[in-house]
Amino acid sequence: MLDLKTIREQTERVREGIAKKREMDKLDDLLALDVRRRELIREVESLKSKKNTVSSVVGKLKKEGKNADHLIAEMKGVADKIKQLDEELHAVQEKIDEMLLWIPNIPHESVPVGDDPASNVTVRDWKPDDTVLGFTPHERLDFEPLDHIQLGKKLGILDFERGAKISGSGFPLYTGRGATLERALINYMISVHVNRHGYTEVFPPFLVNRQSMTGTGQLPKLSEDMYRCELDDLFPIPTAEVPITNMYRDEMLPVDRLPIGYVGYSACFRREAGSYGKETKGFLRVHQFNKVEMVRFTKPDDSYEQLEQLVGHAEVILKELKIPYKVQLLCTGDLSFAASKCYDIEVWAPAEKKWLEASSCSNFEDFQARRMNIRFKPDPKAKPVFVHTLNGSGLATSRLMVALLENYQTPEGKIIVPKVLQPFTGFEIIG
Repeated sequence: MLDLKTIREQTERVREGIAKKREMDKLDDLLALDVRRRELIREVESLKSKKNTVSSVVGKLKKEGKNADHLIAEMKGVADKIKQLDEELHAVQEKIDEMLLWIPNIPHESVPVGDDPASNVTVRDWKPDDTVLGFTPHERLDFEPLDHIQLGKKLGILDFERGAKISGSGFPLYTGRGATLERALINYMISVHVNRHGYTEVFPPFLVNRQSMTGTGQLPKLSEDMYRCELDDLFPIPTAEVPITNMYRDEMLPVDRLPIGYVGYSACFRREAGSYGKETKGFLRVHQFNKVEMVRFTKPDDSYEQLEQLVGHAEVILKELKIPYKVQLLCTGDLSFAASKCYDIEVWAPAEKKWLEASSCSNFEDFQARRMNIRFKPDPKAKPVFVHTLNGSGLATSRLMVALLENYQTPEGKIIVPKVLQPFTGFEIIG
């Protein structure tokens, strides 16, 4: 969340950021409450000071054997007034804390202004040449490629119908070599991020408490998109970002450990309550999917350099898989509630004939850290400051699987396994 002092002193900047993200502006209500809060604090402190002064006088009168009943009666009224004001102050503070959770992060100055994805900016794109891929990219082939659903059914590696029977629409079922290929993708990506990019692997819980979901910004804003176990008030995670970032909630990090990088696999669960009417076939929009997530805790001065590195780490995976992709810088209107800046990486699916988002890499600056109270001291004598948090998909497997199957199919409808995955699958072809 944003600092109340920042909102008070830079109101127009915050207001402009809210407008750019197309969120509701309730700053006037918040600032009015802030004024009332400070009035109450001054009044309470004044009354407490008066009470302390009079209490001293009462003690002196009693010591001298004089009557102090009138002062005692007066102070009882003051004590009642303090209690009343304290209760109002508590209620006002609770309302302020609640309202702060609904104010989005401010977009970074380098983020393009726009209302929708049409204003996103393509930063770069990449595709393998014929010799690197080993065969001609499919957009130039003389056969019509099958889509991932057709391939999955033909080869017996994906079963969306039985997945729907088990759990409902949007819960895919991998079978046979499809399950092995999915597992190979996950193991390969974690191996690259740990052994080459220096991340520490974690295997986080898949259920988290309300405080964790609030800390990373999913609650209260995105509550309708989340699944919830009502009896225990626990939430199946929408991304491993939630448990991994909350590892250091309410902790002071040693400055010499920064930046800290973690990578972890998790299943991800999203109700996608606001996605009705969007493309939902196969893997294009699912309620459960697998993802390898990268999370970094950094010093504020380093966070945007770290963001570029994070994007590069995701790109390495796609280059080695030889899958065409492009990197897009999201505009303000397409930026998430909690992010200051975000890059999406989209992969090319030739049968779908479109780009599919497979990774988002975001810098949240201190927005999440302020909610979670994650700080560090720049030096031993300095006051604690909040770290910056970043995360990125490294990568989500569902749409990556679409691109992999469709790009690596042969005219006969078989699937060539990318060379980097073959040590993890134990086979070279699915057919």
